[in-house]
Amino acid sequence: MVKPKSFRPWNPEQTLLFPPSPVEWLPENHLVFFLLDLASELDLEAIYAVYRQKDPRGEKAYDPRMMVVLLLYAYCVGLPSSRKIENACWEDVAFRVLTGNQKPDHSRISDFRRRHLDALAGLFVQVLRLCQKAGLVSLGQVALDGTKIRANASKHKAMSHERMLKSERQLEAEMRALLRKAEIIDAQEDGQVGKGKRGNELPEELQRRSSRLEWIRKAKAELEAEAAAANTRQRQAEAEAAEQEAEAAEASGDEQHSKRAARRSRGARKRADDAQKLAFEKAEAAGPELSSVAAAETDPLAMPQRTLPTDAAGNPKPTAQRNHRCAEGFAYTDPDSHILKGADGWIQGYNAQAAVDGDHQVIVAIGVSNQPSYAVHLLPMLELIEANTGQLPDALIADAGYCSTANLEACEEKGLQAYISTSRQQHGQRPRPSRGRAPRDLDARGRMERKLRSKAGQAIYALRKTVVEPVFGQIKGARGLYRFRLRGLEKVNGEWALMATTHDILKLFRASAAAA
Repeated sequence: MVKPKSFRPWNPEQTLLFPPSPVEWLPENHLVFFLLDLASELDLEAIYAVYRQKDPRGEKAYDPRMMVVLLLYAYCVGLPSSRKIENACWEDVAFRVLTGNQKPDHSRISDFRRRHLDALAGLFVQVLRLCQKAGLVSLGQVALDGTKIRANASKHKAMSHERMLKSERQLEAEMRALLRKAEIIDAQEDGQVGKGKRGNELPEELQRRSSRLEWIRKAKAELEAEAAAANTRQRQAEAEAAEQEAEAAEASGDEQHSKRAARRSRGARKRADDAQKLAFEKAEAAGPELSSVAAAETDPLAMPQRTLPTDAAGNPKPTAQRNHRCAEGFAYTDPDSHILKGADGWIQGYNAQAAVDGDHQVIVAIGVSNQPSYAVHLLPMLELIEANTGQLPDALIADAGYCSTANLEACEEKGLQAYISTSRQQHGQRPRPSRGRAPRDLDARGRMERKLRSKAGQAIYALRKTVVEPVFGQIKGARGLYRFRLRGLEKVNGEWALMATTHDILKLFRASAAAA
């Protein structure tokens, strides 16, 4: 007689379903244990300092180190949503082990991330230094590239300056018509119920139009202030260039040339001062909450800001846009974001930059801007690489988007071996190899073209596709960052830093697991 098939015992109501110690719930080489060990190596003083300044009475906060590890693990596994993190603290064994079976709700998680976003972004350099100590970064060959990521805003809600002016005039006319209508109705009611007696409140239609007009005027003022600030930066750069030219002309001894250069310098400085004055007036009119207008003197390590199209007076051209949401009233979702050309067409988003070391695909520098062009990011990213690692790479690889005469000459001045494509190539197509000696009269672009046509240059430039492009694929495809969740350039920079930090943590984790 054949015995019936037996199965393993199954009892969902068993009281001790898991081992008594949470440490035994996961494999000993799990990422959670690596992050718990890593947390002891991170300097979290900036976060703890905030809590020391608070009143010790009241509800106790969650341990900041636990919250940091919770966010790092969530970003490592592609779970940046605070609500999904909260659910995972109930349903996912790894999250329950990490938190010690504590279950912070999504508002506490979101508030912690928002309050300490700058400190969390600062962990990027700390983790990068640990990668350097582990021998994962050599800076022999660093590839630079960018990717366009959608903002937490819709491109269909971007309003141009021309449309703002048209809507403002239209709403003003509608409000005047409604006010005349209200006066007629008031006169009729005075005849019916008597003058001085209470009538109806302001018509709802008039309230709605008034609110919309207020938001449009606010948006127009902000757009004009942003354009004035961009014009100021341009005028300041022109004035500095004219002053340097005047100094060189004076040193040359040519009196006539020196006088002309000095006159141009004075004119350029006056235009810069006038633009600065206009920028301050526009900024004051826009109000204190304007986030995207910066002073002409910017942080040298900051990414470039978008340059709005302006006329000679510094006013925005009709095509200049600003993002908004129109529902019950006009509320701006992410005014810092910009219309950009992405791989899938035009998007409302940001330009996220990353410099990646060729040894183990460790990110060594990051930045986010609302500037569509890639070329303007090359020099700031070089500054960030040097600031983060203490040195420039032996070789920098970048595609044609970063090519400009100024960039090529700057790399030569720094003594940096750059491999920057001078033109876009079709897939699978390689430039013809160079032969013979290089002509002496070649400019920076000609020298770069000749370098990339050599066999060594082609071999090094080909590394770009295997170094930096897979990193964006991992961040977008594997970890789901197709759209930023936070709004505003400052917060988006923090979110991008968290993604880059956890990318490097995963590289460090896998390297340590391979060495074990």
